[in-house]
Amino acid sequence: MKSQDVRKQFLDFFQSKGHLIVPSAPIVLKDDPTLMFNNSGMAQFKEYFLGNATPKSNRIADTQKCLRVSGKHNDLEDVGFDTYHHTMFEMLGNWSFGDYFKEEALPWAWEFLTEVLKLDKERLYVSVFEGNEAENVPFDQEAFDIWKQFVPEDRIILGNKKDNFWEMGDQGPCGPCSEIHIDLRTDEERASVSGRSLVNADHPQVVEIWNNVFMEFNRKADGSLEKLPAQHVDTGMGFERLCMAMQNTTSNYDTDVFTPLIEKVEGITGLKYTSNEVKGISEEQNKTNIAIRVIVDHVRAVAFAIADGQLPSNTGAGYVIRRILRRAIRYGFTFLNTKEPFVYQLVAVLADQMGDFFPEIKKQQGLVTNVIREEETSFLRTLDQGLQLLDNVIATNQGKEVPGAKAFELYDTFGFPIDLTALILRERGFSLDEAGFDKAMQEQKTRSRAASEVSTDDWKILVEGNTETFVGYDQTESEAKITRIRKVDSKKDGVMYQIVLDSTPFYPEGGGQVGDKGVLVSANETIQIIDTKKENNLILHFTKKLPENVNGVFVAKVDSKLRSDTTKNHSATHLMHQALRSILGTHVEQKGSLVSPNHLRFDFSHFAKVTDEELQQVEDFVNGRIQEQLPLIERRDIPFAQAVEEGAMALFGEKYGDHVRAIKFGGSMELCGGIHVKNTGEIWHFKIVSEGAVAAGIRRIEAITGDAVKAYFASQESTLNEIKFALKNPQDVIKAVGSVQEENTKLKKQVEQLIRDKAKGLKTELAQQIQEINGVQFLAVQVDLNPEGAKDLAYDLGNLGTNMFLVLATAEEGKPMLSCYISKELVADKKLNAGLVVRELGKYIQGGGGGQPFFATAGGKNAGGIQEALNKAIDFVK
Repeated sequence: MKSQDVRKQFLDFFQSKGHLIVPSAPIVLKDDPTLMFNNSGMAQFKEYFLGNATPKSNRIADTQKCLRVSGKHNDLEDVGFDTYHHTMFEMLGNWSFGDYFKEEALPWAWEFLTEVLKLDKERLYVSVFEGNEAENVPFDQEAFDIWKQFVPEDRIILGNKKDNFWEMGDQGPCGPCSEIHIDLRTDEERASVSGRSLVNADHPQVVEIWNNVFMEFNRKADGSLEKLPAQHVDTGMGFERLCMAMQNTTSNYDTDVFTPLIEKVEGITGLKYTSNEVKGISEEQNKTNIAIRVIVDHVRAVAFAIADGQLPSNTGAGYVIRRILRRAIRYGFTFLNTKEPFVYQLVAVLADQMGDFFPEIKKQQGLVTNVIREEETSFLRTLDQGLQLLDNVIATNQGKEVPGAKAFELYDTFGFPIDLTALILRERGFSLDEAGFDKAMQEQKTRSRAASEVSTDDWKILVEGNTETFVGYDQTESEAKITRIRKVDSKKDGVMYQIVLDSTPFYPEGGGQVGDKGVLVSANETIQIIDTKKENNLILHFTKKLPENVNGVFVAKVDSKLRSDTTKNHSATHLMHQALRSILGTHVEQKGSLVSPNHLRFDFSHFAKVTDEELQQVEDFVNGRIQEQLPLIERRDIPFAQAVEEGAMALFGEKYGDHVRAIKFGGSMELCGGIHVKNTGEIWHFKIVSEGAVAAGIRRIEAITGDAVKAYFASQESTLNEIKFALKNPQDVIKAVGSVQEENTKLKKQVEQLIRDKAKGLKTELAQQIQEINGVQFLAVQVDLNPEGAKDLAYDLGNLGTNMFLVLATAEEGKPMLSCYISKELVADKKLNAGLVVRELGKYIQGGGGGQPFFATAGGKNAGGIQEALNKAIDFVK
């Protein structure tokens, strides 16, 4: 059975059991501060389990794109080395929110596996929770009795808390679970060793395929359990593992989920992947297999993350995506001999394979391909640079063991993979101080963990029930009571409190718009609201202190000035989106935004730099709509399909419900939950302040509106007046500036000629000071030139021989600069590197720098350290 058919059979089965089939949520979570990525099928339903929202149906089924690469659920380092762990995987799930429970869920699971899919009952094992006396949770007798109807008792396994008690995190909904495992070994292997003994023992052919979780408890901050008001079912079945069982393979990678990608890698590299069923393969072939598994797994995770709106970057979720992609690249670089970008070529295969069920990967195929290709090119350059730096580390190392701190610097500063460092060192006859590296790594993790450490108390409920209402679309203040509070303590922000109100005008951060600020006012005091966010359908108001009487009546007041400035920027963002699509083309799509009171930032797909003329056209377009004074047409509860049919823009990577809010200004219509002006005339004026690249095919525009534009124009006028004053108030400012520039050009040429003449004289003088050390012509001296003159002089001196090592120092206007020239023959023969030299010597002038192996420069702050730097230069040639 093909993988597409397996997926369809599952959804059809649960639809026949009265379940509503819903699409997968985006793999990237934009509005959940507790998770970077959807790491399980239940993540998008958290608010229902917590009782903070009502689902559209009490029975739901879906297949969810999941990513497990960080936090509690992290499978990254296992991927490739075994045949059943993945970064991205699909989780088939069926859900009951206070409706059915164990007596329906378990028989349905058995029916689907054995009657619909017709899996061999003799190969299936089930597990139930054995109970935990310390937490007062009994043995799951009910699940055990249900399974006895279908499964012999010798295939029912009692599992401990680790294996059979599922928890969302350190706090939150949890409960006992019942897993279903399948034994895919040969009949001979099964006869020799019972599958029962291999369940949960990391055997590659005895694997869990389905977990039925029974949400009965809530884990509190102190670790205790309390009963949830309703019982829920949360099931998750690994799609890839189920395909393995249905296609009679012993590896997920031998199924049609992965084989098209593997065949593409084989075609690119000329290397062959051997099936998991082949025995006795060589160590070299095993390394090839692992590398190919890593690549075909990782490209899925990266591609779908980018398609859902997460670009690789140096922070947060973007850093995780970059790290996954770089892991794939370096496995190809090291074990498949791929020295040019190639992973991007797999995107077309993925889009063709999964595009029918996940249309986002086909729609975003061009963008995903370009971003991956650029990331590959950049990281391959990093690897080349790292190899050169590693060569220098080896060349200057004392002894045959390279210190772990040096390897960690390569890893931390330059992104050079530690396993590649260790591999190269072994090939060169060196060893790595792994303990030193681990120590440096642990110290960094400890610092990072300490900086981000957060402890969150349980909610203190003041008003029972879901009474919270958002009124911020219509008003900026309202009477309110506090329904719940909790304390949050973090290293970064200190002690803060989160307050939930029964009625709030505060807009929570979301959709690119920042959260509102303001005050909570009672008869006796005023509490500052410093931020507003949304978590599990609750609007959280952040404060540094709690009111004296938390049960009192308050007036919640939004900072009207900040709100007004934010709405102008948000509405201008919509108009700019329309302008970009009109002027640049309909290929333009929003890829990220930030709307704050001070400015707006908009990322969008486009293949080239936006020209000055096009930027002016965008400005004129938006300002034209502002002058037309277009009224806001807001539709708060329109069916999603109707809104899209009427032309509303829906963004990839966003999660929309059946009913949506549509915002329209003239010809601009977008689905949006943010706050907007009532009329475009309120924006006053729109001004672009910058445009640039973010990633391959992604551009970024930053712009301002309203009072910020007034301040910008005032600043420009002030600058112009200062220029006029400096030029003695000429009648024609532009002509006067041109005259100054022309005169400056002439003087500059004269100065350059004088410096060249001076350098020629210095060349003769310094040539006599060059000394030979270990076959190297060496000179380290300070010269009275500017940095450009020092560079020219270094090249002139360098032409005197093929074994020159020169360090020239300058201190123009008290700013120290070191220039290092090394003959290319020395770079090749002695593995010397000018970039490494100036980086080391730069420490003495409190600076740093870099460049090419044969020429590099370093600037600094401490001119007093020049002589010490020059004295140390000789160490590189001794």
